[in-house]
Amino acid sequence: MSDMAPVHVVAGVICDVRGRILLTRRTDGRDLAGLWEFPGGKVEKGESPAAALKRELREELGIEAEPGEFLISVPQAMPHKRIVLEVHHIRHWRGRVRGLDGQALAWVPAERLSQYLMPPADRPVVAALLHAPLYLVTPSPASMTDKQWLHGFTAALTTGIGCIQLRAPGCESARWHALLGEAVACAQAQSPSTRLVVNGDQALAEQYGIGLHLPERLLMARAARDFPAALALGASCHNPDALRHAEAIGCDYAVVGQIKASASHPGKPGIGWAGFARLREVSSLPLYAIGGLGAEDMADARAQGAQGIAAIRALWPQGN
Repeated sequence: MSDMAPVHVVAGVICDVRGRILLTRRTDGRDLAGLWEFPGGKVEKGESPAAALKRELREELGIEAEPGEFLISVPQAMPHKRIVLEVHHIRHWRGRVRGLDGQALAWVPAERLSQYLMPPADRPVVAALLHAPLYLVTPSPASMTDKQWLHGFTAALTTGIGCIQLRAPGCESARWHALLGEAVACAQAQSPSTRLVVNGDQALAEQYGIGLHLPERLLMARAARDFPAALALGASCHNPDALRHAEAIGCDYAVVGQIKASASHPGKPGIGWAGFARLREVSSLPLYAIGGLGAEDMADARAQGAQGIAAIRALWPQGN
């Protein structure tokens, strides 16, 4: 099936004046019947994505819409076909929304989108809507003083980073535990919406009530989630088997790479965006791309289905 050309599908994130987002339910007789999705449909031969989206929304919902800014494009492998779901914001439209194909409609507050069962390709779209796209992996405190590390961490909290992975390779255990406690307290006071995850240490994660990030070796040794549902569980993945396992045990996201050559992995070539897209196809998890990337790579990341980019040096505040 990997040699099959993917079907190009477009969808729109339609908001009403209250900020709610429109979902439609797939009707009986269709693939994935009964699941909720962002409205849209297939791009026909010779048709632009924007023209296809306008046509589909007119035919399905009876509205005249103007496709807006690009959100994300998600490659996804299904049992009998491959698709690429291209999603745009729809902020300007006119008409009365109706289910012209008999489909059920729901106007959903953004924070409740994850409560609706959706096709695999739509799950990364929800993540792109709900979570900030930058994921900082901290450098180890072993390479600097406590003051320098905490200064860098607190500076990072002011930059709009959505998730910070706290890691300390080579750092003495007691020192790291003390630093981690200070970092968590600082984040809770200054930026409570920033998601924190600690690398590899479940006891520390549960002690401080923060998320846990699993290196791939720990992921593959784990048979079940075995971690509180209220806390984020992520994993590093480098191949399809790891991604499938992360999804099977209930991880909330994965970090995938490396995309380009990077200073943290000298001499190792990256998999490139084409390699990332192949991995994106096998999982519906929100994925962060990592390896030689910075904020300037966000457009490429979203075009290949990434929730965002993860980095150490490129996102750690300069001068720290």
